[in-house]
Amino acid sequence: MKFAIIKERKNPPDKRVVLTPNACKELKETFTDFEILVESSENRTFKDREYTDLHIDVKQDISEAQVLLGVKEVPVNALIPNKKYFFFSHTIKKQPYNRDLLRAILDKNIELYDHEVITNEKEIRLVAFGRYAGIVGAYNTIRAYGIKSGNFILPKAKELSDQQELIGELRKITLPPVKIVLTGKGRVGNGAKEILDGMGLKEVAPEDYLTEHFQEAVYCQIDVLDYNKRIDGRVIDMYDFFKHPEAYQGDFFRFARVSDVYIAGHFYDSGAPFLFTREDAKSRDFKIFVVGDISCDIDGPVASTLRASTIADPIYGYDPVQEKEVDYNSPGAIAVMAVDNLPNELPRDASQGFSESFVKHVIPAFFNGDKDGVLERARMTQNGKLTPRFRYLEGYVKGEE
Repeated sequence: MKFAIIKERKNPPDKRVVLTPNACKELKETFTDFEILVESSENRTFKDREYTDLHIDVKQDISEAQVLLGVKEVPVNALIPNKKYFFFSHTIKKQPYNRDLLRAILDKNIELYDHEVITNEKEIRLVAFGRYAGIVGAYNTIRAYGIKSGNFILPKAKELSDQQELIGELRKITLPPVKIVLTGKGRVGNGAKEILDGMGLKEVAPEDYLTEHFQEAVYCQIDVLDYNKRIDGRVIDMYDFFKHPEAYQGDFFRFARVSDVYIAGHFYDSGAPFLFTREDAKSRDFKIFVVGDISCDIDGPVASTLRASTIADPIYGYDPVQEKEVDYNSPGAIAVMAVDNLPNELPRDASQGFSESFVKHVIPAFFNGDKDGVLERARMTQNGKLTPRFRYLEGYVKGEE
């Protein structure tokens, strides 16, 4: 079977890649029937010569391949009919801005496999950039704090080569005794934790964080039952929250009362309570003045996230009184870092981690009859129709939702 790594065409260009040069070489040596082409790209973090040096073909035209591997959405005019595509389509939550993309995929008889729904039999994701989103997001949040407070200036993450350089820069600064709250204990949240630990910050338990004063900077990593509570007062477990989010109400404000900085690394799904609302942010007791929204759900659970920011211009201000965007240096403004492609600031590290998972979990499925159902679960479209798992998107495709 012939695979191809496609050129990233979404603007701004993404530098990440699904398979590194070494991964391509490994796969060619492992699977006799594995063939790979690379579409030439001037933006990719791994240059064309890094592939050709390992005897991987680089071409301008990769239409002979059956399976096309990308990272971000493929523009409609670049889609090749009757192919299998892997990329983040950003359609599974019925995102309005990509409705036409999914329509085109169906019209062109493309089999779409979305990276976001590549899971094991327990529905746990197998490939993701989340760890690196957390790593870069936490760094960018501390950088935003330094700029907003005027205490220090850190270089942008994209100017540094890897995670260790990020940590090295952070170790050069000294934070005042601020409190940082981090939501989420998945890939994103734990990636952010790597940075906070790497810079030597003290982690404290939620009870101590909420009640005690510290003479040094501290952070607290909290999970869903720390910032949500059942309306009926019962305490069950996190799986109950995931199954019945409507039975819960938000309990994050108790952390907002004592926190200076908030790093949002949680997963949010519709039906769950918001972390904080616009009304919450108006309260005199709301203390947070820097928000790093790694999850970046627009007009969602983090009220200050009005839009995604960019790597070039990562920080904007949110005026809680006027409920609108302002300069982050404006009096009373919350500084918001909400870059939605954070791993692209460490593209080589992020690509390496993603590639390792893709080699381990996805490529073998093409050569073992998909014995674990990895491809079947991730296949969103086939023969011009949505597959059974994704028929909930029919109304979305038709424009009825």
